[in-house]
Amino acid sequence: MASVTQVQHEAFSRLAINRIGLWMFFISETFLFGAVISTRYYILGAQRPEELNQTLGLPITAVLLLSSLTAYMSESAAEHGDQKGFARNIILTIILGIVFMVGVAYEWFEAYQHFPPHIIFGSVFFTTTGLHATHVLSGIILLTVMYFKGRKPGAFGPSGYWGAEGAVKYWHFVDVAWIFIYPTLYLVK
Repeated sequence: MASVTQVQHEAFSRLAINRIGLWMFFISETFLFGAVISTRYYILGAQRPEELNQTLGLPITAVLLLSSLTAYMSESAAEHGDQKGFARNIILTIILGIVFMVGVAYEWFEAYQHFPPHIIFGSVFFTTTGLHATHVLSGIILLTVMYFKGRKPGAFGPSGYWGAEGAVKYWHFVDVAWIFIYPTLYLVK
């Protein structure tokens, strides 16, 4: 039979491996987003079509950044075993993520009319925002899974909340990626 310290050490090692694995994933994804973002500058330089809807880009950016705050609050609640706080904030994060996706879908509809994918800027625009949107969608799915996991009594608490922590860190990564995408597509001219 394993001693208590041996079990604690194994749990700590597993958590450390999970965290290292997540950060390695983030590094690989950073290279992917970096390649897509740098393509914009390589192909187009600082050119940007006038028809790009900046009045939509800023609010959807604000929505995504606000979702990072609610995601953080859900992780903090999970860490402290606050099931209601976790559920409330993760649902808010999911809703804000969906609002962001609706904004992006509207933006795609509008953008397609001005610079469809066969035009160079359209190709760069749809590739970059499409890559990001797939990450947002997978984040929404992951947060939804964590919501249902967190509904079980004692699912998260000071002794273990890795699922919530990993999901929220992924959500923050998606938000940080958008912080680089937004100026690249909307502000550089």
